[in-house]
Amino acid sequence: MSPRPAQPDIRRALIDAAATILAESGPDGLSTRQLAREVGVSTSAVYTYFGGMDDLVRAMAYEGFARLNSALTASAGSQDPVADVVRLGRIYRENALRHRHLYAVMFGGSALAGFSLTDEDRAHGLYTLDLLVKAVQRCVQAGRFRDGDATLVAHELWMSIHGIVTLEIGGYLFQPYDADTCFDAQVCTLLVGSGDDLERARASIALAGAGPASEEPTPEEPAA
Repeated sequence: MSPRPAQPDIRRALIDAAATILAESGPDGLSTRQLAREVGVSTSAVYTYFGGMDDLVRAMAYEGFARLNSALTASAGSQDPVADVVRLGRIYRENALRHRHLYAVMFGGSALAGFSLTDEDRAHGLYTLDLLVKAVQRCVQAGRFRDGDATLVAHELWMSIHGIVTLEIGGYLFQPYDADTCFDAQVCTLLVGSGDDLERARASIALAGAGPASEEPTPEEPAA
């Protein structure tokens, strides 16, 4: 008898459940038995879909980046490249809040459930910066940003927004300096630091809106 084909919905459910268990119970709480119980499948399903716990943790990180990339690519560009940069930052933040358990695995410590992500695993997610790099290049071409290393500028934007998101998820930002206020202020500082005019930067931030669409796009099946 040929093996039963893998079902993406079960694979996705296993990944989400594993990330939740890690966040709520720590590495010691993540086991094939507990994971199978949470999803309502047999323990053999974990090995059918991932081969083992090491591959499961890697799949969680890759799935997190796949969902982030799907959200970013769903955003249509506009005539204002600076607003597009801000919009991509908002999407990054919203995606992290929506998938905060996966986010913790994507950017977690060096070891998760006894498995250490390799440098190759950590470098995998850099492809999600491609759209931001292109948006920065458009800002340069439009005369809004000074000429320079667009990839480095994208990294600077990413690091700054990542820091705000991490503090927001941890509950460290309070009124009057809540996450919304800090996000807009920090993004404005970064835009001006990249060469934009202060008033034009503020206008682009306003044009980017309060956030991206609330519906989440369905990611393509990621490579394990």
